[in-house]
Amino acid sequence: MARLSFVKMQGLGNDFILAEGKDLSGLSAQELSALAQRLCDRHFGIGADGLVLNWPSDQGVARMQILNSDGSEPEMCGNGLRCFARYLQLQGSQFNEWQIETGAGLLKAETRHSQQAPIRVNMGKPILHPDNIPARHFTGEQVIDERLICEGQNFIVTLVSMGNPHCVIRVPDFESLDFEYWGPRLERHPAFPARANIEFVVVDAAHHARVKVWERGVGATLACGTGACAVLVAGVLGGWLDIKAQISLPGGELQITWPEPDGPVWMEGPAELVYRGEIELEAQHG
Repeated sequence: MARLSFVKMQGLGNDFILAEGKDLSGLSAQELSALAQRLCDRHFGIGADGLVLNWPSDQGVARMQILNSDGSEPEMCGNGLRCFARYLQLQGSQFNEWQIETGAGLLKAETRHSQQAPIRVNMGKPILHPDNIPARHFTGEQVIDERLICEGQNFIVTLVSMGNPHCVIRVPDFESLDFEYWGPRLERHPAFPARANIEFVVVDAAHHARVKVWERGVGATLACGTGACAVLVAGVLGGWLDIKAQISLPGGELQITWPEPDGPVWMEGPAELVYRGEIELEAQHG
């Protein structure tokens, strides 16, 4: 019976199963999607927010493929990228800087040689034109503090893509927010043809915001790296955050910086090993 060796990792509680793509190279895209769902199941599998695979790359040191717990494949995942860089480090990489191929392009991750040091990631330039996010029914070059109606409720939204679509919404507090109700409805709003990640934000100061994320294809998560980046970009564009801020998520803190309006966003945060293991693949196909 074939076994899959894996590493379980987490970044701010956003957890992932990491494995070698070559060990699953015989699977079709549909089979890989089904396997990701089973492996990520917290009752009948290993349990995770996503499956991350390490593939060879002609562009960088490696290519990261990620599948969500529902089997869908997002373009990017910030916490997943930090965990992927740590995985390369744990696999014996002697570098402390990597160019990693992702669905959102070639991105840079860096850390010190210590396996406990934070990992800093170049998340690329934010995409702001609604056609490229993608988002429908918005006519301007950017969507900043515009109205979106969902089931008769008005939401003031800013839209940002960090290689994947984000809808950022400021709220006065989390206590009066029906997060579990509005999260999935906004994710699948007709304005978002590829669905969207939804970030609800409470701003405490120009250098600090608290965020709850409803992640596309996953649901409520303890953290979302691309979401934290989208929040900072939205805050800078809207004038309610500085170009460097601490973004607090339920799982912990990320430091996000957007130093130049035409430049990339930088994210810094932890990525930690939880455990190593093996699982019987045939059992997952049964």
